[in-house]
Amino acid sequence: MTRRLDGATVVGRPVRVGLDVGGTKTEALALDAAGRVVARHRCVTVPGPSGVVDTVGRAVAALCGPSGEVSAESVGVGIPGQIEVPSGRVRHAVNLGLRDLDLARILERELGVPVRVENDVKAAAIGACRIRGRERESLVYLNLGTGVAAGVVVDGVLQRGVGGVAGEIGHISVDPRGETCPCGQRGCLETVAGGGAVARRWGGGDLPVLEMFDAADRGEGRAMRLRREFAAGVAAAVRLIVLTLDVPTVLLGGGLVHLGDRLRDVVVDELRRAGEASDFLHSLRIDERLEMLPPSSGAPAVGAAHLGVGMRRADVG
Repeated sequence: MTRRLDGATVVGRPVRVGLDVGGTKTEALALDAAGRVVARHRCVTVPGPSGVVDTVGRAVAALCGPSGEVSAESVGVGIPGQIEVPSGRVRHAVNLGLRDLDLARILERELGVPVRVENDVKAAAIGACRIRGRERESLVYLNLGTGVAAGVVVDGVLQRGVGGVAGEIGHISVDPRGETCPCGQRGCLETVAGGGAVARRWGGGDLPVLEMFDAADRGEGRAMRLRREFAAGVAAAVRLIVLTLDVPTVLLGGGLVHLGDRLRDVVVDELRRAGEASDFLHSLRIDERLEMLPPSSGAPAVGAAHLGVGMRRADVG
């Protein structure tokens, strides 16, 4: 489904396209020169190299319209996995069945416009700054979904690190005797604060984390214990971010923010509980640094669209 907004049907109007390519669905949007969203499109993601390329191509075509109502001047793609920047080669994206794929170069040939590819959480961190209208701010976007990861922005500049793994806090071991993580370590943050880990412990239906929260609200003992453990894990991630980077804002994002204030409240409770036991932590007011993006913000796609600003074909590959 494609929605056109704010006069997006002006023929030939140039836009910057951003896509958030997820394991099951792709969110795409078009930004005008002022950074306003003028069209949105959602479609099913087809996995595999040819499937992902086709998914992106179809989404861009849907945004531009059957008669070319708007024209894409650049395309940015946020994708889960390890991305080589600036080449846009996807080293691996397990959930999409991609490995060592020169995605940016392939898409440039297919679309005929400059393309930049970035890790989806890092793209979301850029998007969060743009959505908040604070392009030069410092924040950490903490993505809570199946796993846990963060995007770090300092003075408006995305921090990638020498190997592109800056912000992969989900794989910091907080309990050497804890559950084995898919990365091979034990007791990683992801095993206590990730939605996938909660789902494995809880079981249930299609929305296990929501079901667990609902059961905890009803006073069910097992659910209350799991919710407390999950909140403690997220709070540990927030403390880790503040104690290492001292950013003024830790912004919760990702699929689990659909829980809304129910999520934020239990995490704030854990942060305050830790502050009551430590004058040092209390002095940092970590709970006051925690904010949440609306679930419908589209931060990954917004950030991806902004990746293409000022690009020329010669800038990629």
